[in-house]
Amino acid sequence: MSEEVVLVVVIGEGRLPIQRNSLRQQIAGALREELMAGRLEAGSNFTVKEIAELYGVSATPAREALVDLAAQGLLRAEHHRGFTVPVLAWADFLEIFEARTMLTDSAFRQLARRVSRYDWSRLGSLRRRAEAAARAARAGQLDVLVGCDRRFWNELAGFMENRRIADYLDWLRVQSWMFAAPYLRARSELAGVCWDKHVELVELITARDLAGAHRMVNEYNLFTVHLLAELTGESVTDVSVLPLLTAEPTGTLPAEPVPAPADAPADGPGCTPADGAGPDAGDGRGVVPQPRSLRAAPDRTLGR
Repeated sequence: MSEEVVLVVVIGEGRLPIQRNSLRQQIAGALREELMAGRLEAGSNFTVKEIAELYGVSATPAREALVDLAAQGLLRAEHHRGFTVPVLAWADFLEIFEARTMLTDSAFRQLARRVSRYDWSRLGSLRRRAEAAARAARAGQLDVLVGCDRRFWNELAGFMENRRIADYLDWLRVQSWMFAAPYLRARSELAGVCWDKHVELVELITARDLAGAHRMVNEYNLFTVHLLAELTGESVTDVSVLPLLTAEPTGTLPAEPVPAPADAPADGPGCTPADGAGPDAGDGRGVVPQPRSLRAAPDRTLGR
């Protein structure tokens, strides 16, 4: 089978069209979306053979994709048992949330101290992604929202002008959705439940309103932690970063856009399933600190 292909994967009742450069990347990307949407339940176990059969591929690309996801902490490799979806606890979510909050707050405050070099030609693509994510949130389409929302924030991370921070934030966002999705799926109605102000955030960026954008991202994070506390029956009283989210930001961006570099990519689509972004390229990147629930497992990853 050629490695330059387009697959349509059927999992459960949903069809997930995926376009990637290799089978390894296609499988890793599709599985990542299943994990984010909560369709692969926490604690569930599967083998390389089962995944290879599900996707209709040989064992090699299936194994490579699973090892990549395990290296990123999104799966746990178990000797002679295949791979298991980790069970993320409230304590895991708090670590994810606090790391995300501190990174974004610091990035915004640094932007207020230097001249922006953001590629303003990306606003068209960013707006389309914002519109797609907002539509999915308002309609309560969780399976669509997880991908659209992630791709919106990943493109918005270009605004921070630090690819390493952007990649790490993307890794945290995947795990955040892995924690949240099962609780959201338990609700009978999701229309209007999730945050849907993506377009308003793009408007603030378009207006070069750095303080307004910072404030809205803080509001988004506050919304997220309160929603998840409500869904899980937990309390936010021990969330140490809440003061960061209520502090008043300041700053503006230059009134005139900085010219885009000559090799700047053209605007992308609004929200195409499984298009590449961040550390999910399937190449084994993302070997970063593991969630609390994985640290005690000595065999959590396989060597490459």
